[in-house]
Amino acid sequence: MELHRSIVEQLATARMELPFDDQQDFIDAQRGFIGPLTQPLVKATDGRVVWDANAWGDVDHDAPATVHPSLWRQAQLTLITGFFEVVPGIYQVRGLDISNMTFVEGTKGVIVIDPLVSSECAAAAFDLYKHHRGDRPVTAMIYTHSHIDHFGGAAGILPMGNVDNIPIVAPEDFLEHAVNENLHAGPAMARRALYMYGNTLPRGPEGQMTTGLGAISSSGSVSLIPPNVEIKTTGETLELDGVRLVFQMTPGTEAPAEMNFYFPDFRALCMAENATHNMHNVVTLRGALVRSARDWARFLDESIELFADISDVSFASHHWPTWGRDNIVDYLAKQRDLYAFMHDQTLRLLNKGFVGSEIAEQLELPPTLANSWHCRGYYGSLSHNVKAVYQRYMGWFDGNPAHLWSHTPENAATRYVKYMGGADAVLQKARISFAEGDFRWVAEVVNHVVFADPTNTEARELLAETYTQLGFAAENATWRNFFLTGAKELRGSGPPPGRGLGAGLLAHLSTEQVLDVAAIRLDGMAVGDFSCRIQLIDNADDSHWLVRCENAVLSYVRDRRIDDADVVIRTPRLLLLMFFAGLLPLDALLQDENVHAEGAIDILARLGELMDEPDPNFAIVLP
Repeated sequence: MELHRSIVEQLATARMELPFDDQQDFIDAQRGFIGPLTQPLVKATDGRVVWDANAWGDVDHDAPATVHPSLWRQAQLTLITGFFEVVPGIYQVRGLDISNMTFVEGTKGVIVIDPLVSSECAAAAFDLYKHHRGDRPVTAMIYTHSHIDHFGGAAGILPMGNVDNIPIVAPEDFLEHAVNENLHAGPAMARRALYMYGNTLPRGPEGQMTTGLGAISSSGSVSLIPPNVEIKTTGETLELDGVRLVFQMTPGTEAPAEMNFYFPDFRALCMAENATHNMHNVVTLRGALVRSARDWARFLDESIELFADISDVSFASHHWPTWGRDNIVDYLAKQRDLYAFMHDQTLRLLNKGFVGSEIAEQLELPPTLANSWHCRGYYGSLSHNVKAVYQRYMGWFDGNPAHLWSHTPENAATRYVKYMGGADAVLQKARISFAEGDFRWVAEVVNHVVFADPTNTEARELLAETYTQLGFAAENATWRNFFLTGAKELRGSGPPPGRGLGAGLLAHLSTEQVLDVAAIRLDGMAVGDFSCRIQLIDNADDSHWLVRCENAVLSYVRDRRIDDADVVIRTPRLLLLMFFAGLLPLDALLQDENVHAEGAIDILARLGELMDEPDPNFAIVLP
């Protein structure tokens, strides 16, 4: 596809204005290199490829016309892979997943930090470590925070059930948040994540050019080995295999449960994912709870105060380290001020009456931040982060009554197209705007035509061409992936089958979380006047639960024994989850030898019928 002249000019301007002569990141990204990946292609036991480090091809040349030169530079850095020494005794594997895995050598073995997304890639990373450093036993594991790319590969490092004497360290409330993020809005997040990460796009200059934070997430088997050591307070210390650690708690920053930590013996600071070589997300495009940019900045300032003067290196679970006290202070201070700037300036302008979209159009980073490569918006963006800060304080409503009770997108689209003279008239005007390079406007108006009539192939193709232009021009990798995935689906390529939580996470659901699933899936519009009271007994701990369905709401109370229950059922929680999720018929549930039920069993049947199924493949660019 030919790039519009305005896009060509935009990318040429970026080449001239950004400090491409600054090569320090390339020096740092290659520093400490010991050896290349020995398994760049990782397969599951069934032969399926779950990781291909070479999928992006050769990037050792100038940016092609279809990739923003700044994003191309970030991709070049991100795709520097292999086994690296951070300092003697601390090593990283980069390029076997979206995240890094770090190894810290102790007196008897090795401490593993953040074992990637999938077990297959984690095992390959561990093999690479052993190839260069010898076959040392794992003496501890640390999860820096509760996102899946920092714990999902645990079973590739430690076989399940063989962890009794191994400390597995995580921040307070890690397990709850690790499961909840993938539970409550999991199907919707997973669908949008396909757009954000560009999973369905071809790798390379015409498609997915990394995520900015890393290449892409692997697609192997996900596990979760629960922590058995919980860190709760800043300043808390721990010794693992003779290695001393000092912790800093940072809840509500990049993750709801997250921590940084310092190694006094190595003068090394691990910043988890709180400071990486990009602007991060205040809220992710896949969806998440809005993070506190204010707290993020303040915790980074605390990191400087606590550790900068005594550190020789700062490293994280993405990207490459930063060496030298002055460089560390400059790096962390600019990261701090990046989040503080977005927070404070958004609040300043919202208090003058501007709404999120208006603020996003006004703000630009100050030159000191804009010219620092690690503050560029490769993963988060100034535009959507500012809107996230607005959302955190003001919610979804911008205060204009016209937006208080808007039509749904499909209904509004039908009316817009009619008002604008019909689809043909809209498309005729849109082509003029396209020729003028006004792609944002073309996307807005032609989207109405597509939502009013998704069978209009002419409109779909024009919108797809528009998204392609916007994608090729995007400095932000996740924006690029959204635009190009939208174009792909408009042209008829649907999403792959949705994937569930997986046994690795399901096994660690609490009874509360199982019942939360049921409450979320209850079709309140179909309940009518149905009500019931169930005495649930969890086999795992003999806990008693009152489960109520009243007023079209399913609620529960722990440690509540009742004498007038409609049904009493004793069951393993995983079987109960499978029943509520529609994966296990009631007859099969009741026939299990670990299940005992008495009372009005038809109540359970009716409750099962009221459980609604999420749609993991719902439409995004079509109505």
